[in-house]
Amino acid sequence: MTLPRASIRRRVRLPGPDADLISFDGLADGGEHVALVRQGEGVPLVRVHSECLTGDVFGSHRCDCGEQLAEALTLVRAEGGIVLYLRQEGRGIGLYNKIDAYALQDAGLDTYAANEALNLPADGRDFAVAAQMLAALGVDTIRLLSNNPDKDRQLAEFGITIAERVPTQTFRHPENLAYLRAKRTRMGHDLRLGPEAG
Repeated sequence: MTLPRASIRRRVRLPGPDADLISFDGLADGGEHVALVRQGEGVPLVRVHSECLTGDVFGSHRCDCGEQLAEALTLVRAEGGIVLYLRQEGRGIGLYNKIDAYALQDAGLDTYAANEALNLPADGRDFAVAAQMLAALGVDTIRLLSNNPDKDRQLAEFGITIAERVPTQTFRHPENLAYLRAKRTRMGHDLRLGPEAG
């Protein structure tokens, strides 16, 4: 599938991660998505990470997002690679809707059913912008850091070659076990929860 071309808008150096932070023009959804890029050798390791304020910033254990982001940053710092940070809060439903979905989860719905009960998509993310960002960076072949087969499928449809899918660790807590089970059973995420977890 052919996408409109995006271009690099601005590149600045970030001390700490010792990497470049890059913004883009021409992204299909008009969002303010960014890439954190640290040069390495060979096919780059890429994490396509959807924004999660509660996990990434506040350290919530309702999900595994913050720990997946921290893992990606550690790996990129060690070997180089790219973190694409997509502003797709709540799998694309937005922050306030995600908080509403949390209330439904507290009443017994799983994370996907809660979105659907709000008449929203179970997973509304579109990874076209990730493919555009990679193309703007001159990258067409990646090692994808992910447990989500839908990312593989969408990126491949948009012309990105997945040389390898590198699984993330499974960040399991009592508070997110039902969430992880739902990701595995409903969306086919490759998660190792252990026999006692079901």
